[in-house]
Amino acid sequence: MQSYGFTESAGDWSLGLSDAILFAKNDYKLLPESQQQIQTMAAKLASTGLTHARMDGHTDNYGEDSYNEGLSLKRANVVADAWAIGGQIPRSNLTTQGLGKNIP
Repeated sequence: MQSYGFTESAGDWSLGLSDAILFAKNDYKLLPESQQQIQTMAAKLASTGLTHARMDGHTDNYGEDSYNEGLSLKRANVVADAWAIGGQIPRSNLTTQGLGKNIP
C-alpha cells in the first residue's frame, strides 16, 4: 500500500489525494483529469484485493458550516462514484462522509 502513496496510522491506511483531485471553487464536479486519476488508482488498488474504502470530502474554511458540510459530502460521493467505476467494485462497498471546513 505504501508504494501507492498510502500511510498507516493505528492500523488504518490513508491516502490524501488533495494534491491530485481538483474541484473548481464551490463545486463538486470532478475535473476530467481528476476523474481519470481516481479511476486509475482505484483499478490498481482493486488489483491488490482492496474492495472496500471510505472517502472523506473536504472544503476550505470559508463560508457557512451547513453549505460546506453539504459540499464536502457531494465531493466525497463523486470521488466514490469514480472509484467504483475504476475499481469495478460495487458502489455500496464505498462509504462517504463530508468533513466540511472542520479539516480543510
